[in-house]
Formats: sequence, structure tokens, C-alpha cells
Amino acid sequence: MKKLVLIGDSIRIGYDKYVKEKLAGRVEVLYPEENGRFAQYVYRYIGSWQAEGGWGNDADVVHWNAGLWDVIHLGPGDDGPVTTPEQYGTTLGQIARRIRILFPHAVGVFATSTPIVEADYGPDFWRSNAEIERYNEIAKEVLTKEGTVIDDLYAVMKDAPASERSDMTHFYTSEGTERIGNAVLRCVCPLLGTDIVP
Repeated sequence: MKKLVLIGDSIRIGYDKYVKEKLAGRVEVLYPEENGRFAQYVYRYIGSWQAEGGWGNDADVVHWNAGLWDVIHLGPGDDGPVTTPEQYGTTLGQIARRIRILFPHAVGVFATSTPIVEADYGPDFWRSNAEIERYNEIAKEVLTKEGTVIDDLYAVMKDAPASERSDMTHFYTSEGTERIGNAVLRCVCPLLGTDIVP
């Protein structure tokens, strides 16, 4: 049976069970229960999740994301996002290379960070879509050079109606989960050599 690993922040937590259900009986879908948080957190813990989860090193596809935590601003007068653009690009490259070491036969797939509703954030904790787009472009530039496939979930969710959102960041409604989950399936199923479930 083919094996798919899903790693990422709370956006991934919104579609992992959906993807697993759709691929049941055809693909083994593995993911940590833990939120992947920052890019540096993913880099630090991906090996631990592999070992503790008993995933082995024979995954066929590793689909991952990191970015929404990295673009967080912590209030007025801050020094910018918690992760600088330079740090972000460097860490994504490290993750891509780490994935190749841990899962030597896998195709690496990076999912871009999804858009947020800026007006719903307060002054003490916020993100902006302009910065999310900037960091997504950094990810595309860095990871394309690493041979990583890009799954542009930002483009998929950009025009999603407000009714599909569960809050200013997430898409935990049934409709939102279906939209983003199906986008992930459209990306990974051809790489796994399996049909996309309607």
C-alpha cells in the first residue's frame, strides 16, 4: 500500500482526517496529532514525529506546510514577523533536505499558506495577506530549487466564500474542509498513482 505523510500547522489539521478517509483502503495516511507551528518547529520535530509515529522511511509522498505561524506579528511596535523572510527561506530549505534524508523515496510537496481575514485580527496579534503572499513566493522560489512540488492552497482558498470559514484563519466547516481536502487530493493522488475520490 502506498504511504502519504501529512505535516503542518492547524490548516493541515483541518484536512488530514478528510484526506485519510477518502484514501482509506488504498493509501496509508500518516500525520502527527501535534500542530506543526513554525517552520523551525517542523525542522526540529519531523524526525521525532517519524520515530514516535512508527512511520518508517518508505513514504511515497510527504505533503507539508509551514508559514502562518512564521508571519505572526505580536503587536504595535514589533520588529516584524516572528520569522524573518531570510530565516523562513533558509529553514524551508533545511526541511526539504531533511525530508529527503528521512524519506529517501518520497516526493516532497509543499502547501502554500492560506489567506486570512485581516479585519478579524486585533492589534496585539495579527497577520496580513500581503505578507503571507510574500512568504509563499519565498517558499516557491526556495523549494522549487530543491525539487519540491508546490501545492498552491493559497490560490485554492483565496476566493472561498466566507461561509466556508470557521474563523479568520481556518476552514473547519464541512464545505471548507471539502474544498481544501479535495485540493490536496488533486495534488497527491497522481503522485501516489491512485484515482482521486470524488
